[in-house]
Amino acid sequence: MPDETTHDRETAPDSPSTTSTSKTPATAWIGRGLSTLVCLLLAASAAGKVAGGETAEERMNHIGSPASLNTTLLGIELVCLVAYAFPQTAVVGAILVTGYFGGAIFAHLRVGDAPVIQTIVPLVAWLGLFLREPRLRRLIPLRR
Repeated sequence: MPDETTHDRETAPDSPSTTSTSKTPATAWIGRGLSTLVCLLLAASAAGKVAGGETAEERMNHIGSPASLNTTLLGIELVCLVAYAFPQTAVVGAILVTGYFGGAIFAHLRVGDAPVIQTIVPLVAWLGLFLREPRLRRLIPLRR
């Protein structure tokens, strides 16, 4: 039975199995950069909840939620951050980030806000993971 490297050499150069799983150093670094950006945004949001103050309370009141939920949201953000930051759990972390921001999108739509940031962050999380994780590119092949 041929190994995976033999199979890749036998595949046509423009086939999806070679183009979607190839990883260049630039692709990996762009993916790491985007993933770092997502981690920094989650950390900044968590820090704002730890700091508390009027701003955190105003944000919660604006979306119609009690400020007492900040502690719960802080815990969820930290779980998302830790799960997404480590390569072994990054896919689970991206799923958690997507779910968390899905709730944020709903909360903002409910009060008439445009959830631009809440929509962009999970997209960037998945893009960063897609670019840095070749196993994910095998699961979601993009064709040229």
